[in-house]
Amino acid sequence: MHKRLPPLNALKAFESAARNLSFTKAADELFVTQAAVSHQIKSLESYLSIKLFHRRNRALLLTEEGQSYFQDLRDIFANMQDATDRLVALGSKGAITIATPPSFAAQWLVPKLHEFSAIHNDIDVRIKAVDLDEGFLDDSVDIAVYYGKGTWTGLASTKLLAEYLTPMCSPLLLHKSNGLSALKDLSNHRLLHDNTRRAWKNWLQNFGIKDINVNHGPIFSHTMLVLQAACNGQGIALSDTVLAKPEIDSGRLVCPFSEKIESKNSHYLVCKESQAETNKIKIFSEWMLEKVAQG
Repeated sequence: MHKRLPPLNALKAFESAARNLSFTKAADELFVTQAAVSHQIKSLESYLSIKLFHRRNRALLLTEEGQSYFQDLRDIFANMQDATDRLVALGSKGAITIATPPSFAAQWLVPKLHEFSAIHNDIDVRIKAVDLDEGFLDDSVDIAVYYGKGTWTGLASTKLLAEYLTPMCSPLLLHKSNGLSALKDLSNHRLLHDNTRRAWKNWLQNFGIKDINVNHGPIFSHTMLVLQAACNGQGIALSDTVLAKPEIDSGRLVCPFSEKIESKNSHYLVCKESQAETNKIKIFSEWMLEKVAQG
């Protein structure tokens, strides 16, 4: 059966008094009065039914039992301090695991990750690519990127990236006889679909284009696959300009039209509310938001 331990305050008073061999110095160290330290020691001696100190006129000496107890407690308090230091260090350094949709990881996060490591080389980032847009945040994950509307019970969420959809394709398609000079010219090309045909349908309806059949063309499970197909000249992708930035900057993709719409969903940084103030999570979140602000 588990036995009740002596009061922690009494143990702290004893350890300090034994180390300093002074109630006065222990009182200063613990920010209490000398009388309070004396009271704690008497309480501990009563609890143990063992005398811990010899009290002389101007001296304080440990009894044999007190000396033995102090040596044991000194090691215990040192171990507690070490454990606390390790825990605090883990909160600000160590490793951080982030779960993201695969396309967000490949298109946005991974290309920038070396910049974070150069600044915070004491934090190891572990990327966990998951296919679920929402709801994936188990104990193995510190922070996640969700794609949705930003309302998740029990989670702290910060909007990271809005999604602006516009058609994009290989520049080779612009020079063919059935080029892209107007939105209606989309009817002359294969449409590439990201997970569902709904996005193209909504986009065309938004601009009053009614004569294009969206029920054809391949459907891809991830944005990065749609972009790859578009780069290879297989059709027109409808994608987010931020996630497609590597391909656009390299010239592998172009946006033939200025028309774009903002998606109802966005990318959010999320973590458990209880962990929102953890140092390493704050450091990583602030870095990501800074990168977004830089464009």
